[in-house]
Amino acid sequence: MQSLVFKAGPGALASVRKDGFAAERIGTIAGASGGAKWLVLSQLDRAILDTIVPKLEGPVHLIGSSIGTWRFSCYAQQEPVAAIERFEMAYLEQSYSDNPDIEEISAKSREILDFVLRETGVEQVLSHRVLRPNVMAVRARHLVASEHRVTLGAGLATAAALNLAWRPSLRLFFERALFYDQRDRPPFFELNDFPTQRVPLTLENYKDAVIASGSIPMILEGVRDIPGAKPGTYRDGGVIDYHLDLPVSEPGRLTLYPHFYSHIVPGWFDKKLFWRRPAPANIDRTILVSPSPEFVASLPLAKIPDRNDFVNFSSLERTRNWRSVVNACARMADEFVEVIETGSLATRLEPL
Repeated sequence: MQSLVFKAGPGALASVRKDGFAAERIGTIAGASGGAKWLVLSQLDRAILDTIVPKLEGPVHLIGSSIGTWRFSCYAQQEPVAAIERFEMAYLEQSYSDNPDIEEISAKSREILDFVLRETGVEQVLSHRVLRPNVMAVRARHLVASEHRVTLGAGLATAAALNLAWRPSLRLFFERALFYDQRDRPPFFELNDFPTQRVPLTLENYKDAVIASGSIPMILEGVRDIPGAKPGTYRDGGVIDYHLDLPVSEPGRLTLYPHFYSHIVPGWFDKKLFWRRPAPANIDRTILVSPSPEFVASLPLAKIPDRNDFVNFSSLERTRNWRSVVNACARMADEFVEVIETGSLATRLEPL
């Protein structure tokens, strides 16, 4: 059984089949929103950090929303594998009271990020020799800027209903916030499909930007008044950029996209809208790596972890299940290393 699926946009597919694959050709690494789903990638992240990242020729842009940004906060530290291990441990072992409120969950999120970054992590991330972090969040508007559950819920329901008919209607409720590494402008800097605020990442705003990028409405508090950004409440970047339907690739370079799924969903409200697909130009030079359906079926409970596990299992059961998934995913990592080191990626690629 093959554990991984490798897919590529037309440009990447033709390029790898003609010239082979070399890590030096990667210009962007992308990471999607997905919360607990990231645990299926934690072993693959280790493999990428061991086999791909040391060969990168900069600048290489990291672009993530929500949990993707958290993972890349590990990638760009001086000891990235150790950082991934801290993140994995903290995520697996997080625990709450019997009925946690939004304040308790939000405080735990801050606690985990502090543990992952330690005292000097932000400085390391923002000064990495090759990697350039970029963080996607949204600035909430009108009803969805409120923390009152009824008001926020009404705003989200209205946004979802309008998005069903026309995705650009989300601009009535959210403004995209791109927190970017100012050393090198990323290929997605000039986004204009939604109103976009561009904010340089700094030592003062990095943690707030990362927390905001994963602040799921109704689950975590929004982050208010991030230094350097417009005043307001900032929330999960996946609302607009769930799986990053963006022009992520530098001209002539490839994007590596380790993903939980073999498909890309543009926005958070599009998860059940099967007709919403990424723009072909945005995935043209993307190589997407994901667990195969057969591998997922072999996992405990035959599924990838998700945030419903917090409700459906006790803390002990959830931790046990998640740890089993992480251990099983070592097979994905081994397969990835084998494909890269044997030069067999071209034969494994399927059209994205």
